[in-house]
Amino acid sequence: MADHGLMKRASERDDSFKTFVWNPQTKQFLGRTGSSWFKIGVFYIIFYACLAGFFAVMMAVFYQTLDTNHLPKYTPGDGGSLLKNPAMGFRPLPRAENVESTLIWYKNGDNDDIKHWVEQLNKFIEPYEGTSDVISGQHATSCSEDKLPGPEEVCRFEDKWLSDKCQKAESWGYNRESPCILLKLNKMIKWVPEVYESLDELPDNMPQKLKDHIEAKMNENDGKIPKMIWVSCEGENPADQEYIGPIQYSPWQGFPAFYFPYMHTPGYLPPIVAVQFNQPMSNVLINIECRAWAKNIVHDRQNRLGLVHFELLKD
Repeated sequence: MADHGLMKRASERDDSFKTFVWNPQTKQFLGRTGSSWFKIGVFYIIFYACLAGFFAVMMAVFYQTLDTNHLPKYTPGDGGSLLKNPAMGFRPLPRAENVESTLIWYKNGDNDDIKHWVEQLNKFIEPYEGTSDVISGQHATSCSEDKLPGPEEVCRFEDKWLSDKCQKAESWGYNRESPCILLKLNKMIKWVPEVYESLDELPDNMPQKLKDHIEAKMNENDGKIPKMIWVSCEGENPADQEYIGPIQYSPWQGFPAFYFPYMHTPGYLPPIVAVQFNQPMSNVLINIECRAWAKNIVHDRQNRLGLVHFELLKD
């Protein structure tokens, strides 16, 4: 009898649940008729549409209050920044899974292995060749020491100025014996380089090769040192200096001063220096440090100011 009572109550619960899901007498589904479900559906559609519209309007009003061309209050040019001079960056960068690494390791002539490094450089150079969606050359003009850019202009820099081997068509030298590294100074608003104006101003710790290069350029320029943030790259240790091999820079061995200061002008592209390492020793890890040189550039390895370090390993 007890079992019969339990079975009866279970059957009643099943019938009750089935009736709740679909009641054939009242034509209700889950306790509501079709018209009721339609009305509540329309209500929530309108409710969330209005909510989304309100959010969009508020965001539009908020963005109207922002001035994307406004310069920060504290900038290096005003003496209000903790950083007194820009840091230096390099490309190509290691893979994402090795984000903290500075090692450029590739197999010479292996197209599959060099693909990452070549694609990194191709992507970086896109704004300079006008194939990127990024604003490129919107206010660009040809500049020189005697022709500085106007308030709404930026100086043009084109990828074709780099050496023939440091080009996309040449896989940036990674399919040969001469890999290329691209250097740039990070953007720092209102920072103006204080260039060297005489050989006596060159610091004692500047590499002798760079001093000789500056003197040669001075002799070519009617006795005036070109207004330049000079660049030097060399092996960090005596062994690195032995294995690194000859180095070539293009289009200049530095960043022309007329590209500075950066004033947040649309279309601005920082100048770059292509550093080509001609036949570095294979199967040897080479520690390399590149430095930017100007009177107001401080070299700080801990904070990575004014210099950049990376390792090069060619298999």
